[in-house]
Amino acid sequence: MSLRHALLGLLEDGPASGYALSTRFDRSLRRFAWSARQSHIYPELNRMAADGLIEVTDEGARGRRTYALTEAGRIELHDWLLSEPKPRAIRDERVLRMMLLSALTPDEARAQLERYLTEAEHLAAELRELAALADADTTHPRHGLRYGRLALEHGIYQADAQVQWAHWALHQLHHADNPAPAADQPTP
Repeated sequence: MSLRHALLGLLEDGPASGYALSTRFDRSLRRFAWSARQSHIYPELNRMAADGLIEVTDEGARGRRTYALTEAGRIELHDWLLSEPKPRAIRDERVLRMMLLSALTPDEARAQLERYLTEAEHLAAELRELAALADADTTHPRHGLRYGRLALEHGIYQADAQVQWAHWALHQLHHADNPAPAADQPTP
């Protein structure tokens, strides 16, 4: 996925300013799909306009521009959505840290897992709040099923899986620290 395609997708809902796109990025994509800073969004919007994928439909007093998707932008988004995704480069610092927990004391490892659990619980709650807001939004340009809502639900499932995994990992750590007596251990 590229920033370009994410912006085209956001503009599919209707014209928006760079600021509005940045805000929507933070609310809808940042936590579970794609992150981008405002400093990346504005130059990309300029490149997209130069490439004819979007057009400036309004320019305000302080240089605030409103962008809209062009037919070429719709075609680009459509073609990208139908193309095969590139293989994912997996780079998850949290998972890497979990793989290396043996370098810590059991108490330090437990603290890291508890922090991971808390973060996952907060993320799940935040995404559920966003889902409730999306479900209550009657002003969305596309009524009925909104595919962004499907992506949001994907994020909720992932966060719930992280919570479940963290509970499991803490349980494993507890049993590693407190092995059952020899008589209670199953025989091979």
